[in-house]
Amino acid sequence: MTPTPPTRSSTDSKGTAPGRATGTVAFVGTGPGDPGLLTLRAVDLIAAADVVVLDQLLGERHIARWARADVEYVDAAFGVDGAPLTQANRAKLVTRAAKGGRRVVRLMDGDPSTFNGLAEEALACRKAGLPFEVVPGVSAVSAVPAYAGVPLTTKASRAVHVITPHDTKVDWARSTGDDVTVVVMGEPAVVSAALVDLLAAGRDGSTPVAVTSQGTSTEQRTLTATLADAAAKVVASGLPRPVLAVVGAPVALRDELSWFETKPLFGWRVLVPRTKDQAVATTDRLAEFGAVSEVVPTISVEPPRTPQQMERAIKGLVTGRYEWVGFTSVNAVRAVREKFEEFGLDARAFSGLKVAAVGGVTAHALQDWGIEPDLVPSGEQSAHGLLEDWPPFDDVLDPINRVFLPRADIATDTLVAGLHDIGWEVDDVTAYRTVRAAPPAAPVREAIKSGTFDAVVFTSSSTVRNLVGIAGKPHASTVVACIGPATAKTAEEHGLRVDVLAPEASAGALVEALAEYGAGLRLAALEAGEPVVRPSERKNSARRKAR
Repeated sequence: MTPTPPTRSSTDSKGTAPGRATGTVAFVGTGPGDPGLLTLRAVDLIAAADVVVLDQLLGERHIARWARADVEYVDAAFGVDGAPLTQANRAKLVTRAAKGGRRVVRLMDGDPSTFNGLAEEALACRKAGLPFEVVPGVSAVSAVPAYAGVPLTTKASRAVHVITPHDTKVDWARSTGDDVTVVVMGEPAVVSAALVDLLAAGRDGSTPVAVTSQGTSTEQRTLTATLADAAAKVVASGLPRPVLAVVGAPVALRDELSWFETKPLFGWRVLVPRTKDQAVATTDRLAEFGAVSEVVPTISVEPPRTPQQMERAIKGLVTGRYEWVGFTSVNAVRAVREKFEEFGLDARAFSGLKVAAVGGVTAHALQDWGIEPDLVPSGEQSAHGLLEDWPPFDDVLDPINRVFLPRADIATDTLVAGLHDIGWEVDDVTAYRTVRAAPPAAPVREAIKSGTFDAVVFTSSSTVRNLVGIAGKPHASTVVACIGPATAKTAEEHGLRVDVLAPEASAGALVEALAEYGAGLRLAALEAGEPVVRPSERKNSARRKAR
């Protein structure tokens, strides 16, 4: 289960690390915003940290998957009054955090040794007698242009000048050659002024310019212009900070090399109504296609109210009561595995049994346990697909005619009835309960109803029923994606039009189907000569009607 990150603290914890008299500090570069650009060393250090001192770009939610549940977070970007901290105050935070032998990871945006005050904080550690190390990060200088589809050098442009526009002594005349690529970073107004200075120094006004805001994040936005009009466009665009401008011939390649902002779901805000511990694979896959996910738990998974039925079934499994065990969800695998561990059993107890899995995700959960399923649907990955491939009972070949089905308390009777029809006796056992979660916060409910979300992905009928029950119907503009026919039918029964149906019952297939749909919308807009906009940007007032 993904741990819930602790509340951010701007004060020191009094806890100490046993066995260590002297703390340690690791200055870790986080890159320009995409958590995927963290190095392996960075992840290892975060996982072992007692304290994580945060910079501005990556917060707790970005690194919680690697950090310990009991880690303390300290904000080094802003003080309690909301004002930016001085470099001296940041150094004090770091040295104080290491007291008592604690392991401190000081996250630093971009690369620690580039425009980031590493020297001051490292010297403070040296003065305090604290051992430290430096883990380089991916610099925004190279990463942001790469994410914008702009190489810094080509055969015709071999030199790169990285300029800090705050420096009043910049000799812009040195960067006016056509074979020089100029990179400028900073606040939009400062970058805009720098572009004016470069033009005034003699750089050709027709030189292409790309200005990228919030580079490497899913909020990234890039505008292109010529140097003659770039400054005015930056001011008029209202681009949020930070911004990075690239001036030079390589910018002309952006139309061909843009790969990040052209992802099929780039910038989409996708609602994932699922328990948080089950949503990681879905949200990771959505991020690969450029989407921003927001998980809204609609159910919580809890043990059955009385354990006796499961305990009898597990005993029967061990003593040879069953010929088959059928798993229809990852939750069912987890519930049986937990009961096995409670009784001191392991996967060897399945020896001689035949095992069925409703789909690939459930099969992977069994394989992680050391069990290779004998049956996975060859077609539709659902109870119906499982039935189509399940062999009928044969009183000559099958020594036992009984099937163990560990399932949710609200599972449908389709599979049980179908197995009865082909001669099997079924022990339909409640392995876990699904309980409706509390309603999400008011801003989330409003976002769902008003169409702020571009899409919602439903992975079961219960997620449809529960989301509508606790938060209301998604807006008419929101793309509805469903994992299978049963889920789609439930969505339509609740007045939703289903736009995307996964070809198989897996979260991966669902996300890929949504991405294919997004790519189709993008292609249609481009072919029509229209701007590419997200579904939330073309809201209409009509509520969805079932087809």
